Amino acid sequence: MSLAGPAPENLRALTTMRFGAAFWVVLFHYWPALSLAGLPGLVAKGYLGVELFFVLSGFILCHVYLRAAGEGGFRYGSFLWARLARVYPLHLATLIGVGVLAGAATVAGIGIDPNILSWSSLPANLLMVHAWGFAPQASWNHPSWSISAEWFAYLLFPVFALAFWKLRTRPRTALIASLGALMALYAGFEALAGFPLTQATIHWGALRIVPCFALGCATYLAFTNMALPRAGLLAALSTLAIVAASALQLWDGVIVALFALLIWSLAALSRQAEQGALTVRWLNGRVGVYLGEISYSVYMVCVPWKLLAVNAALRVFDQGDGTLPLLVWLLILACIPLIAAMTYHLIEKPSRRAMRDWAMRDWAGSRNARKGAITASDKAVKKAKLA
Repeated sequence: MSLAGPAPENLRALTTMRFGAAFWVVLFHYWPALSLAGLPGLVAKGYLGVELFFVLSGFILCHVYLRAAGEGGFRYGSFLWARLARVYPLHLATLIGVGVLAGAATVAGIGIDPNILSWSSLPANLLMVHAWGFAPQASWNHPSWSISAEWFAYLLFPVFALAFWKLRTRPRTALIASLGALMALYAGFEALAGFPLTQATIHWGALRIVPCFALGCATYLAFTNMALPRAGLLAALSTLAIVAASALQLWDGVIVALFALLIWSLAALSRQAEQGALTVRWLNGRVGVYLGEISYSVYMVCVPWKLLAVNAALRVFDQGDGTLPLLVWLLILACIPLIAAMTYHLIEKPSRRAMRDWAMRDWAGSRNARKGAITASDKAVKKAKLA
């Protein structure tokens, strides 16, 4: 399958990139609380950090599972359990956290958005289908809508895998088709719905992930089949192009297409690093990789922390227009990675390990039971023959 060298086990540069995507979303959520005039174009496009995650998700899942799916070694149940172990414990913890914070604020007489505690939306949130049109309100830990969208893509992964396995030797076709479908869907959806698909959450979030996930799958085929010269330069240029396109408020489809080039070039840098070539050290360094590992926690705690910290700070430092002084705002922002590190080590990582260990023990027990049953059956057959 690969014409450009073996795919590395750990794409460290992409892990580092995840933190940048998460913090882009954080800035989008927190900027309105800052007492500075205007909203920079780059920050205003921060919602596209979710699209970057979606493209990356398609790429990484193909990196890990596509060959097994194509060659018949893919276990759908094990795959879904692994993905559930990855996302659900922290989703549940932050949902409960938002409920506790909102309930405490209500008791204390602090005004909050009444939609936060939307009990009619709770079942959909618990089942992670609140981005499928089943939640009447954007409620609880609202950013988790994207986790619901991810769950939709996980459930459909065998369909993606089948399509892209058939295209595994035609990466250019896969890329062109994926980009064309993405552009057509973006343009068509906006014409029909009156707003961009990239700004959909609870009602069209499941659709929002589909073109990005497919683009990530196609990018993986390009990565495994086509050598990318000057990967470091292309990574830098694609980053600058994303920043410039965002600052200039260009069409979202253009920026999402640039995400594919960024991911491809960073993956190529990881390959070069594994083959001993010099690369940008900070992308593969411990600090960057660690920040990338906690990026899911960064994303999931940003709104609960905002509800607590920003509302509390506004009671003391309100500038009179619902904004905070720069220093206070920066301190609140700086706490997010620290809180994310705590939730990563106390909730996300141990829960994931516990769920996977439980599944392994259950699988081992079932296998031993089957062996025991087969052995007993064999003994019975032998006895019958002797008789």
